[in-house]
Amino acid sequence: MLVTACAHVAEVTGTASQQDVEMLRADVIALQTSVRQLKSQLDGLTPQVEGRVRERAGEGERQAAGLAQRVEGLSATVTSLGRRVDDLGARVEAISRQARPTTPAPNPPASSPAATASPSLAPRATSPAPSPGAPAPTPGARPSTGALQPQDVYQAAYIDFSKGSYALAISGFREFLRRYPDHELAANAQYWIGEAHLAMARGHIDGGQREEATKELQQSVQAFRQVLANYSRSDKAPAALYKEALALIELKQPAVAQARLQYLVENFPQAEETPLARERLAALKER
Repeated sequence: MLVTACAHVAEVTGTASQQDVEMLRADVIALQTSVRQLKSQLDGLTPQVEGRVRERAGEGERQAAGLAQRVEGLSATVTSLGRRVDDLGARVEAISRQARPTTPAPNPPASSPAATASPSLAPRATSPAPSPGAPAPTPGARPSTGALQPQDVYQAAYIDFSKGSYALAISGFREFLRRYPDHELAANAQYWIGEAHLAMARGHIDGGQREEATKELQQSVQAFRQVLANYSRSDKAPAALYKEALALIELKQPAVAQARLQYLVENFPQAEETPLARERLAALKER
């Protein structure tokens, strides 16, 4: 009986331990299944998260690049405006000197007949005739009749540009080029046509009007190229090259932009825009 009882206890104990093991094994299998499911879900979410991160990073880089480009454009524009303001001040001073009345001739002595004549009989004042030895008037001097001069047409267009009236500025600069294609300011007029188109393109981009922006960017590229084609020795040639490259980058033509920047660096090493061109080149080559 004792042996039988011990065997019965062992049997009972052994049966209970086996059940525990089976329960634990079932729990382990369930946990393994949950882990596999979680891992599968994680593997599916990882590419989405990485894609979102890349999209956010790319968007941030594009926004930063756009802001940097605008800052550079504004810097160049401010520099050019400073130069123009100085030029305009000098011209205003020259016009003021020309507009000053000439010193009247001294009154005749009291013993002369003109001095004793009544005021009503005095002759009307006229411009004195130049003496034989006096130098001839300067050909470039502005006439007193107020006739329109090339500088007047140019300055009117430039004022429109500075006010943000870009369409009017383009029309004015084109009229200046039509009348005075060989004037010393012709290269500047052609350059500002490109700048006006570029400014209009940026406005369309900000407004989400991509098609209109593309048209204006293409117009700006053509205008800047005309600076190089017609006035390759002008001071505006390096700036035109650089701005053309910026417009080409916006048009998704990095290879052409890189070629224009390389041309700028090689042919205008001392220009203000050359360091900026080198930075742009390095950024394009890293893409």
